[in-house]
Amino acid sequence: MIPQKIYAVYFSPVESTKQIVCAVAETMAEEMSVDTDIPVEEIDFTLPAAREKTYRFAADELVIFGTPTYAGRVPNKILPFVQDLFSAEHTPAVSVVTFGNRSFDSSLTELTEEMEKNGFQVFAAAAFACRHVFSDKIAAGRPDEEDMDRVTAFAGVAAEKLLSADDAGSLTQPVILDGAPVAPYYTPLGIDGNPAVFLKAKPVTDPDRCIGCGVCAGRCPLGSIDFSDFTQTPGLCIKCHACIRLCPTGARSFTDEAFLSHVAYLESHFTARKDGTTFF
Repeated sequence: MIPQKIYAVYFSPVESTKQIVCAVAETMAEEMSVDTDIPVEEIDFTLPAAREKTYRFAADELVIFGTPTYAGRVPNKILPFVQDLFSAEHTPAVSVVTFGNRSFDSSLTELTEEMEKNGFQVFAAAAFACRHVFSDKIAAGRPDEEDMDRVTAFAGVAAEKLLSADDAGSLTQPVILDGAPVAPYYTPLGIDGNPAVFLKAKPVTDPDRCIGCGVCAGRCPLGSIDFSDFTQTPGLCIKCHACIRLCPTGARSFTDEAFLSHVAYLESHFTARKDGTTFF
């Protein structure tokens, strides 16, 4: 089966997931193009405006769908959009998650199950490690060349599997982590090993560094930063770190003690390299 079009669909606040998903899509397009090139289109639903419409995919298309892992699952504030905005007509699909070098836990299983409920025929799935948004000490510089080689190899095998299928109905679903069910959310721990509670923590702004450019507000996935006063975050914060990582002057940061204690815990336990895992 050769798809008529490939879609790279992703939620990616700091663009690591985007990099992986697009690489899979482009590689599969190259591997499967025979007489004519297969077009690739990106659907970035990171920002609120992109989540104001719905998307439906046909049986002769291919979708590469990716999200990051938050607390071992698909980000909970984004899951409803995954469930409600995207539907398919037995569309072949690849599910992808990224994780910050700790574990992807149940995120890939959850994403795959939700896609299948919406009519996608998931035939390949993968989890790839990327820099942890909380810290520069955890998986710094990733995805690196070795990671991208793994991404390319995964995409190549996925392309072969799709090419060998007569249609979407003949594709077999991958068994992820031996079929383990979706587990509860990961409980973040502090440096003392006890649960760290920081759900209400939000970044603060250094007024001496803020230049009023508005990048933070424009890139917040929940639209939570006040456009009339960029130092204020009246809405919900999902700790995605887009406003921190994308700020050109480093004006925003977390100061919440429980959050910083959790970061210290992660830095003391999860700096050893972890590689991606693939399922077919």
